[in-house]
Amino acid sequence: MRRNDLLKQFPFTFSVESPASNHTFSKPRCFFLESLKLHQKGFWKSECICGPEITSVKDLSISAEWDIGSSLCPCTEPETPVPKSLSTWEDYYQWRSLPLHSPAAVLLHWPLTLYHCIQLSRLQTSKYDGQDTLRIHYLGPEKELLQLAVFGELRALYPGVRLYIELVGPAVPKSRDGEVINISSYAHCSDESCCCKSSIGPKDLICSSVTFKLRKGLYHERYSDILKDSKPHLIIAPNAGVAAYPTWKPTIEIINEVGVPAFFTDFCEEAAHLASSCINSITGQPLRVPIQVNPFRQPIAVDNSALCLPCYSNCFVFGMRNYQFVSP
Repeated sequence: MRRNDLLKQFPFTFSVESPASNHTFSKPRCFFLESLKLHQKGFWKSECICGPEITSVKDLSISAEWDIGSSLCPCTEPETPVPKSLSTWEDYYQWRSLPLHSPAAVLLHWPLTLYHCIQLSRLQTSKYDGQDTLRIHYLGPEKELLQLAVFGELRALYPGVRLYIELVGPAVPKSRDGEVINISSYAHCSDESCCCKSSIGPKDLICSSVTFKLRKGLYHERYSDILKDSKPHLIIAPNAGVAAYPTWKPTIEIINEVGVPAFFTDFCEEAAHLASSCINSITGQPLRVPIQVNPFRQPIAVDNSALCLPCYSNCFVFGMRNYQFVSP
């Protein structure tokens, strides 16, 4: 609870207020999205309880449209090279020339959290097997499956690098198991005249790309199949809930054997500490990356949390088997 004031500090000028009791939208998140005319639009659909069930969606990418103007979202190449390190939302917004009233961070916390974990792992100093590739095993995706287009921002964060991301989890629809999705452009803005809608030019051909492969099931059940295609440089499990699900035990055992940097995030600090205890009891080792606040947590608190604790998506990050960790 001591961190409550810290956790709700964001540089953004937009705010999420609770609606009046008689308002059509009773949830603050729905009320916020409606105020921006984004409620139930494109990949914003899954940001509230009104969103679709993942298993009922035919097109997991849902939309490659931000549904906001070009000045409010990263829909084209950055104007300047990515700084050596981005450590706050303010740093990122300044680099991408976004105003602080842009709601883009509400969705961009997924790729920026992944970026932050890569920074913590120190993998950014390597050449990824000398081939400018980075292979990531991404465990337990749910809402992200409906927002895949926002991961196109990794192209700007890692120019010239090809990212291969294995999305592994029970929420992957059975009908999509094994499917490959390639993202070679940024999600488009709503401006009809914006260059983000122009045809692919020479510059785009040499840019990085993000390739997803969908795998239904638990990681320890699918690991032998995945390893045939992809040995990871990094493993990440966002909002993992390690202590809440007994099925994490065999997965943690596999991760411990793999011996690559592995990161977890959770909604609140209590869940992170419980996860730390679980990992310690399974591996016999303490965390190598201590529990810490994720600077790229989602800037909207979780609606109606069962806990009287500050909760945000991707709020706390911690890791095991990290190489030469240096506290940021």
